[in-house]
Amino acid sequence: MNYIFWDFNGTILDDARLCYDILIEMLKEEERPLVTFDEYLMIFTFPVEAYYDKVYDLKKTSFKVLAHRFIERYQPRSLELSLHEGVIETIKACEKKGYVNVLLSASEEKNLHEQLKHYQIDHLFQHVLGTTDVYANSKVMVAKKFIEKHQIDPKNIVMIGDTLHDAEVAEEIGAKIIIFTKGHQHPSRFEKHEKIDQIQAILGKI
Repeated sequence: MNYIFWDFNGTILDDARLCYDILIEMLKEEERPLVTFDEYLMIFTFPVEAYYDKVYDLKKTSFKVLAHRFIERYQPRSLELSLHEGVIETIKACEKKGYVNVLLSASEEKNLHEQLKHYQIDHLFQHVLGTTDVYANSKVMVAKKFIEKHQIDPKNIVMIGDTLHDAEVAEEIGAKIIIFTKGHQHPSRFEKHEKIDQIQAILGKI
């Protein structure tokens, strides 16, 4: 059995600009220096706390407070966005090729399921893997538990994501990684990785 582990934010859901807009709102409230969208793409990272540490004064306002403040704004507005062009057709095509589509996200599971149901794509995934909180920590353990439970050979897994963390997860579990360059990190950060600019291009690489 072959598997594709799909990232959600930035890979399926086109939400990078929304995350940037909320960042700007919150930076203004904290009276912090603003950043451009390109600068955001260069500094965004996982764990998200490390990214927050680059733009906020976490001694003044804690990461947990900021994370909850962000998600309160993000979740309702995330239901007003678009999916990346061609993503639904591509996921369906992967299934026709015999792949099991698995969603692997750093998002909290309840929020994730709300988004999937809203966009009417929950049926496209045989498994949905999220996290237990809103702090967007590593997806490594979530992936490892799933692989162990289902006794999957990591060589039969292709991961598609939009961040270096997705590449790190793939390396940790022994899977192949393909980076989608229109998400939350600047394309110049992926010099060492196989990458695609259009989601449909994954079909020529699996």
